[in-house]
Amino acid sequence: MQNVLSYRDLIVWQKAMDLAILLYRAAEAFPSAERFALTQQITRAAASVPANIAEGNARGTTKDYAHFLSIARRSLAETETLTMLAVRLEYLAPVHSDEMLGLASEIDRMLVLMRKKLLSIEKPEG
Repeated sequence: MQNVLSYRDLIVWQKAMDLAILLYRAAEAFPSAERFALTQQITRAAASVPANIAEGNARGTTKDYAHFLSIARRSLAETETLTMLAVRLEYLAPVHSDEMLGLASEIDRMLVLMRKKLLSIEKPEG
């Protein structure tokens, strides 16, 4: 795993922040009727990905860190689903969603590998 001083040094966190920014900007163009529905839900889910990576990194145990990476993956799956819904509702052009979904897939792969690495170095208590 890369040598990090802070969660901000993690490439996966940086990419998750990039994805959140892309989705926040895209959601600005959603219909105003969606302000308290899809817009709020998609931005919350997108922001949860880097937030959970950061929170896991700040936790005291490897097991906690791995758990928060799992939560980040769940938020990422929600983000992907809501992005695809926005495309189907024609709030988001496929050309824009392709970049977002590609980035989400990359983040997912990174989270899986990171979690696997953490769990492989975790020592059983006792």
